[in-house]
Amino acid sequence: MKMMVVLSAKMMAMMILILASTISAKEQLSTKECEDLGFTGLALCSDCHSLSEYVKDQELVSDCLKCCADDSEDSMSKVTYSGAILEVCMRKLVFYPEIVGFIEEEKDKFPSVKVQYIFNSPPKLIMLDEAGEHKESIRIDNWKREHLLQYMREKVKTTAAS
Repeated sequence: MKMMVVLSAKMMAMMILILASTISAKEQLSTKECEDLGFTGLALCSDCHSLSEYVKDQELVSDCLKCCADDSEDSMSKVTYSGAILEVCMRKLVFYPEIVGFIEEEKDKFPSVKVQYIFNSPPKLIMLDEAGEHKESIRIDNWKREHLLQYMREKVKTTAAS
């Protein structure tokens, strides 16, 4: 009986957490605010729910939900960008041979993608909207070249020059 009460209390706590996170998820933060909180890239809301199972910090889970993208395959597949900036520290490039390979051999296939060398910057893609404004940042530290190519083909609009 005691086991059922403990189990029931855990389930109740989990339901409250999910409900609270769903309510607070309606408030979205800007890309910059999310980066400042440590959330970069395309975090899916389902990832935040998984996080809540392991991390008991409701504020962290709430922040995650304010920065996540909807999981629906439909909504994610339709998002495209007019260009991108591949930002990386030149001194750290030696640690990222996949990114070096992309820059040297594949980047020319994407005329709207520029490489920017920023001291001490981790490798990331800064996705740009039609006005050339920063729309989203995605850390690419562990990406393979083929993943980077696939992402660029799917998400970066091709220009008439390509």
